[in-house]
Formats: sequence, structure tokens, C-alpha cells
Amino acid sequence: MVWIVVLGALILAGAALLAGGAQRAIVFPAMRAMSWNPAEAGWDYQDVFLAVDGQTTHGWFIPAPQSRGVLLYSHGNGGNISGRMGGIAIWRGLGFDVLIYDYGGYGNSTGKPSEKRCYQDIRACWRWLVEEQGIPPERIVLFGRSLGGAVAADLAADVTPGAVILESTFTSAVSLGKEAFPFLPVSLLLRHRFDTASKIARLTAPVLVVHSPDDDVVPYHHGRALFEQAPEPKTFLEIGGSHNDGYAETGERYVQSLRSFLEPLFPGEEGKGLTDS
Repeated sequence: MVWIVVLGALILAGAALLAGGAQRAIVFPAMRAMSWNPAEAGWDYQDVFLAVDGQTTHGWFIPAPQSRGVLLYSHGNGGNISGRMGGIAIWRGLGFDVLIYDYGGYGNSTGKPSEKRCYQDIRACWRWLVEEQGIPPERIVLFGRSLGGAVAADLAADVTPGAVILESTFTSAVSLGKEAFPFLPVSLLLRHRFDTASKIARLTAPVLVVHSPDDDVVPYHHGRALFEQAPEPKTFLEIGGSHNDGYAETGERYVQSLRSFLEPLFPGEEGKGLTDS
């Protein structure tokens, strides 16, 4: 009988943990404070402020020295855009302008984060690029890391960009939650679903799925499952390292693999390939 009481207590504690504001704090550990800006790296940039459902979504548009296209960057659930200098530098080096934005409640974006708000945020950024800046959809790469991959996939199911890259992304928040809390009715408790797997089959652009077998947050099988469900043309890149620093630990092989995937899709002017800088 004792173990039943203990199990019941654990279930109640877990249910409380996944309820209300506590659930939002777990899924969206939003960081307001900005620790860096592109000017500190000597890069030109533009602050972008977009109206979203009565709130404001903030991002940076950072042009590359020799642009081959534009990367719409959806980051993970931790930190904010000011903590993504390393990733931005890689993409600028590959010849892509970068529009990176914060979800509601992160950085200088107002309001509160939610699954719905994340989808609204990325769509506002897409409209700014396509409708206001006149950038053809085929010149845009949708890139998402971790939770950002679920956000990018949701948009990619409805539009046709030049490419989609999902890095360290889960099949769904529910699946990930069940693995973390097998004793809880996660599917009933979790309000933020982020069901990447249900959308990836609808993608019409070339897809690159990136994952590490050593990912300590999103198990490797999530990446493999997304790859298997994605339509052709598709590519899988196995990197090394943990969830947050796999791309950095993989180093030059990561960069070269991105270049190989993007080269045929974004050849640049006069037949030139992606910049090596």
C-alpha cells in the first residue's frame, strides 16, 4: 500500500508541476535581459518590431557581406536572441542574411509566450520578409533549433521556402514529456503540444534534419523519426555533442555539411558557391 501512496503523491506533484503558470515556466523559461547585440561584433543590423495580436515581436535583421539568401532563425526555448552570436556568425559566413526574432515574453518582445504566440511570431517575420521586403520565398531558409524546429515546421507546412533545417528538434512536446514523466498523463495535462511530426509530411521544400546521438535533452530517435517522416528531397546530418553545443562541438564538419546541403539550392550570383568566409 505504501508504494501506491507514494506513486499517487508523485502523480499529484507532477500534475501540479505541469499545470498553469508552472507549465509555462518549464516550457518557456523566457529571458528578458539582453546580453549582446550585433554591433558588438562589428556587424550592421536593423531592429525589427512587428505587431502581433496587440503585442510586439522584436528581432534583428543582420545582413551578410555577400548575401545568397535569407535565414529566418527560430531559437530554442532557453535564453533569447542575444545568446545566439555563434549561430548567427556561422550563417553570415555561409552568405545568408539573418532575421532572428524572440518569441513573446522573450527579450524585447512583449506579451507572454505560448504555442499559439510562437506560430504568430514566425508568421509575422515571414510576412515582413516576403511582403514588406520583397524577398522571394525560394530565397528564404527556415531554420529552427530545438523548440524552434517545431515552430519552423509549423510555418513550413503552409508555405514553400527554399529550404527547411530542423536541428535537435523533437517529434512532439507530448512525446518528449511522456519520456520524461512516464508516470503522468502528459497528453491530458500538456497544453503546449508542438506536434512537429504531424506537420513534417506536408513540407514541400528540401529538408535537412540535424541531430546528435549524444543529445541529452531531445533523444536521437526524435530526429531520426522526423527524418523518416519527411518527404523527399531530404538529408540527415548526424552531429556530435550535447543538446546545446552539438553544432559547436562538431565544428567545421557541421559548417561544411550545411554548405553541401545549401550549395545546389542557393548557388549565388554568376555561378559562385556559398562564401567560405
